Amino acid sequence: MSLLRSSTGSGGAGDSGGSSGSGSGRGDDRTPGPSAPRGPSAAPRTGPAAWARDLAMGMRFAAGGGREGWTRTALTALGVGLGVAVLLLCSSVPPLMDAWHGREKARENLGQEHNPPRSDRTLLCASADTTFRGAPVRGRLVRPDGAHPPVPPGIGRLPGPGRMLVSPALKDLLDSPEGALLRDRLHYDVAGVIGDEGLLGPQELTYVAQSATLATPGGYRIDRFGKNWDAPPMRAPAVVLVVMTGVTLMMPVLAFLGTSIRFGNERRERRLAALRLVGADVPTTRRIASGEALFGSLLGLAGGGALFLAGRQSASVITLWGVNVFPSDVTPAPLAAALIAVLVPTAAVVVTLFAQRGITIEPLGIVRNRPVLRRRLWWRVALPAVGIALLVPLARAQPWRDTPLNAFQLATGSILLLLGVTVLLPWLVDAVVGRLHGGPVAWQLAVRRLQLSSGSATRAVSGITVAVAGAIAIHMLMTGMQAGYAEAYAESGKLPRIGLWADAHGWPQTQRALGALRATPGVTAVRGTIDANIGRLPAGRRPVSGAPLSTLAVGSCAELHKLARLGSCRDGEVFLTDATGRDAALAPGATINLGPPYAGQSPQPPRPWTIPAAARTVRLLDRVRAPDHFSYDLLATPSALDTGRLDQPTAEFKVDFDRGTPDAVEYIRNTVARINPAMNESSAVDNPHDAQFNSVRKGLFAGAVVTLLLIGSGLVISTVEQLHERRRLLSTLDAYGTRRATLGWSVLWQTALPVLLGLGLALGCGLALGTLLLTVIDSTVTVDWPVVAGIAAAGGGMIFFVTLLSLPPLWRMMRPDGLRTE
Repeated sequence: MSLLRSSTGSGGAGDSGGSSGSGSGRGDDRTPGPSAPRGPSAAPRTGPAAWARDLAMGMRFAAGGGREGWTRTALTALGVGLGVAVLLLCSSVPPLMDAWHGREKARENLGQEHNPPRSDRTLLCASADTTFRGAPVRGRLVRPDGAHPPVPPGIGRLPGPGRMLVSPALKDLLDSPEGALLRDRLHYDVAGVIGDEGLLGPQELTYVAQSATLATPGGYRIDRFGKNWDAPPMRAPAVVLVVMTGVTLMMPVLAFLGTSIRFGNERRERRLAALRLVGADVPTTRRIASGEALFGSLLGLAGGGALFLAGRQSASVITLWGVNVFPSDVTPAPLAAALIAVLVPTAAVVVTLFAQRGITIEPLGIVRNRPVLRRRLWWRVALPAVGIALLVPLARAQPWRDTPLNAFQLATGSILLLLGVTVLLPWLVDAVVGRLHGGPVAWQLAVRRLQLSSGSATRAVSGITVAVAGAIAIHMLMTGMQAGYAEAYAESGKLPRIGLWADAHGWPQTQRALGALRATPGVTAVRGTIDANIGRLPAGRRPVSGAPLSTLAVGSCAELHKLARLGSCRDGEVFLTDATGRDAALAPGATINLGPPYAGQSPQPPRPWTIPAAARTVRLLDRVRAPDHFSYDLLATPSALDTGRLDQPTAEFKVDFDRGTPDAVEYIRNTVARINPAMNESSAVDNPHDAQFNSVRKGLFAGAVVTLLLIGSGLVISTVEQLHERRRLLSTLDAYGTRRATLGWSVLWQTALPVLLGLGLALGCGLALGTLLLTVIDSTVTVDWPVVAGIAAAGGGMIFFVTLLSLPPLWRMMRPDGLRTE
């Protein structure tokens, strides 16, 4: 004792301090002397310099924490990196669409309001679009008027006569065996490849060809490329799908991000206690802990950027609803990227400080002075209620209007509804486990653990809950949209028929087209007429703008017999029909206008024509008025009327084909290309949406499973950390002879209870959200129960995944040496 006293008692002031410190453990009742006054240098520093110093120290601890520290940092970086990649992807959608529409505007000119006069710097242009086995092929025919015609983007010089420039994807298709029928249709020689500036995306099929026979009115004269037009607003299904995809991607990843930042709290707290022991105050330790989280978030920020840059390279192979873009188009706006770079590390620091608000770090350990939380229900129910209140007006307002306010309301309502699941889960777990008593030992251990502290478990499970709810909702949306398209195509495609129309150039040319179509393999029947609008001509022979228009069909007796019950028919006859709502001015001997004025059109000289007095009234075979049906008011044979006097006449064809003939539709399209490449097609034989929806649904299901595996790994880490905190208790139970199987089952039940409760909430929320979204797009509510069951089963599989991976650490901690105290 004298040695101890001599060694600690020298040094005046240091003596008293040392004696009190050494004697306090032996009940020494000496009164300690007054502490020395603290100088200015001892005052705590809280300025920016202190923050920078402490954050840097925390980052050094995270970087030099050994294998366990790097594992914790890597998991934090993984969660943050995935969140950053998703945020960057979602923020890239508006610039992506702007770039896509910008290239579309730059290369198009669908005719000018006032056609320019023919000159050395003009050309004739016509659309020659077609479809090949469900894939759209964009075509433009040109014919220069001089030596300096305008040139679209991506093309250095226009191709020569009979030659064409093609996109790389179209060139690959034409060079492949699958493109043999398309090569017959596009009979031009390939002279080169269109550059990226002239393409909407790398997978686009497009060509520009020079036609020596192109003339007006089949083509329109232009003096420039580039059209100042606004893209049509997106339809309700597309908007809802885009918004929900972004929400469904972000919510579970952000939930995992919040959980991953808390990884390793128990080890971090021991290290912070050691820092307190060497003199650090509580604010300093909290800033150092924030620095550790900041290091992981910065690594995740860099990793997320790298993952985004690598992932966007796949944009060139993805085509959704006709939109295919270049990887360079997937670029977030600079402001959005800057906000992500600032807010993500800031969020890591804030979450860490928030997690320590109920913890006091003392030199000898951690004091958890947080009172028992009483989870209030009212605000947890208010969040999903507000979300539903935002979505219901959109569901009741029909049709959908694509406005920024509606899109914001849709996204906000969906986020609040999904967020409501995550905030309801902790209350539900506490409410359920608080009423559980009795049962086997493993069950009691799990329930008691959740009763004491369910926060970490529900925090990890909330990611599974929101992922399952979002996946169910978006799969319901996709299923309803796919069913709607399939029903529409099945209804309109009951009869194997293709509709064709183009500018008419007289009945002889139309008759030749009819003969070519009838000779095509697979064609069973063809009907064709020349159609035009006609109108009244008052007594003053001045056309009346806005007067009702009537429909005229010109065709041979054989063709007119397919439209009405004519009885006898000779060339030169005219027939009035019994069409519902026919203009009373159409009568035998009445004079009509073959060039009626249209609304907004400048006045034109009338084109009078008198209906023969011998015109008979006949009964139409098809009296339906619909976009694909024409209810004609007047029928005329070719000799009775000169079609050249008609205003904008069109040749209309209806082609029936045999579904059993392979590629019958493609043979018809090849014939059409020989007749007139600019002829338009209207048919329901190709449903491109079905394959797209199937591929997207499979991709979303795979993404949901990967997200669940990621969140499950976070749940494994959380469970192992809880086991590590209770290692002395586990060793005590082992010393008393508790079986390993009992503790293994307790881990299973401890994981299963929150997950099963979360899955119940997710099913209810996902079905409710999916129903509201389908109502918004005015679609039938359809539930694909096998997919819903598969998603729920994947979430339930996390129970066994977490339990199996938690058993080895559990058994390592069930050893008697865990009772050793230093």
